[in-house]
Amino acid sequence: MIDILLTGGVVRPLAGDREVVDSIALAGDRIAWVGDLADAPDDVRRAREVIALDGRTVLPGFVDAHNHVRLGSDAACAQLAGAETLDEVARRLRAWCAENPGDGWVEGEAYGYVGLEDGAHPTREMLDAIVPDRPAAVFSYDVHTLWLNTAGLAALGVTEADQPFGTAELDASGCPTGFVADFAVKGLSRDGMRALKERGLPWASPDRQYARLLSSLDLAVSCGITTVVEPQNSPDDLALFVRAREEGRLGPRLVLAMFHPATTTDDDRAEFARLAQEYADDRLRVGPLKLYIDDVVEPHTAALHEPYANEPGTRGRTYYDPAAFADLVTRLDADGFQLFVHATGDRGITTVLDAVEAARAANGPRDARHQIVHVECLRRSDLPRFAELGVVACMQPRHASPEIAGPGHAWAEAVGEGRWHQAWPLRSLQEHGAVLAFSSDWNVAEMEPMVGVQCAVTRAPLDGGTPWQPEEAVSVDDAIRGYTIGSAAAVHTEHDRGTLEPGKLADLVVLDQDPYGVAPAKLASVAVGETWVAGERVYRA
Repeated sequence: MIDILLTGGVVRPLAGDREVVDSIALAGDRIAWVGDLADAPDDVRRAREVIALDGRTVLPGFVDAHNHVRLGSDAACAQLAGAETLDEVARRLRAWCAENPGDGWVEGEAYGYVGLEDGAHPTREMLDAIVPDRPAAVFSYDVHTLWLNTAGLAALGVTEADQPFGTAELDASGCPTGFVADFAVKGLSRDGMRALKERGLPWASPDRQYARLLSSLDLAVSCGITTVVEPQNSPDDLALFVRAREEGRLGPRLVLAMFHPATTTDDDRAEFARLAQEYADDRLRVGPLKLYIDDVVEPHTAALHEPYANEPGTRGRTYYDPAAFADLVTRLDADGFQLFVHATGDRGITTVLDAVEAARAANGPRDARHQIVHVECLRRSDLPRFAELGVVACMQPRHASPEIAGPGHAWAEAVGEGRWHQAWPLRSLQEHGAVLAFSSDWNVAEMEPMVGVQCAVTRAPLDGGTPWQPEEAVSVDDAIRGYTIGSAAAVHTEHDRGTLEPGKLADLVVLDQDPYGVAPAKLASVAVGETWVAGERVYRA
């Protein structure tokens, strides 16, 4: 019995011999048939419900390979995205304080490392001048650093460098400056989040986390995303996802990676393995492990082979000695885990590739599909190693936009012009045979896949202008495959999603235009009309 026939549009299966057909039929939660209506069998023509596409385009549902739906965008925070000067940051924080009077926390998010020269870090005195009488915490746009004022430092008990939620920078006299690095690495761990909750930071409370999760899940389906890979969770966080499922709010499918910080124990790993057994269906699956080898370029905490252009005294650092990291990856690989490893600097990326090579030498090759996540600054000699080692490049095309990372911005100035050719090398990796899995890294950048598609295709500012490193642009087809079959394959799910083929899950997106016929600079304007998950329409514009 065919339940639904969508017909009269542009259906792009991304599989098989035909690039375009006009119809697709669904039976239960699966795709039953794809083809032209003129050739449809009788049972398809007798579908229980026929939906006219009216020329709209159907693609496989987007698979966002790296999306922090639990962190999300927090409506309770002052929003600092797009604030290009410290004066604008101050204006927005003061406006938030005026709208939210009292003596409670002031929280801001999406600070873009602006207002400082040569990679300098913001200080508590700078934030005291904006918020003098209340504790304040400002998250960077990548959630990798935290900026606190004097009252915020006191409220969180920060008196020395080593904190459960990050590494506090100290001045020459040993006093905390207000800048906390390693927040994504330590603060988002189980111990880090517990410490933040105990010390009273509202952002870390379960209620705030759940509100962010629901908002992000709703946004995902409105963007045509039918599978989200949530890349960094602790066992404590699973209750949030289970609650969303029980309350009928789990719109997209979810693959959850467990965070494996340097303090992870054998008991923790056993717990990760048990959770992977317990949560293993196609709606909510636990499986991969998330690790960090370095941090981020803008504050000079990513690991580079050569010194930073605007801070010649540092090359950043890796969180593990390379030999120790190779031993760890070898052990986790032998235990059967898939690994997502955050690496942005070229030395960090090399260290991960070396570790995977050591694991394969020790354990033998297997279809692990370990990922290097971000791949922001890649040494050219490492390009072929992704395909040779079976390592997936999980990348975010929007991050490479010139108005975010290009000349005049913190990323480009930190690595220096001599390394700009290493920036997000999408085409070069593809030409060397790497599997590309595209993602948003929400809420570091917009969640909409079509925004990422445009950035991958143009390498230009989103609103137009001069491309940056345009030789690394890819085609529309390549970009869409990066957000569908590439990201599905990256988490071992290409057998049931990523293309529109009979027998696969009925996850699809209906767009108002065919992106293959849209001018590259207009791709982000292609709108999602409907999103279907498991044969059910979960979103309609």
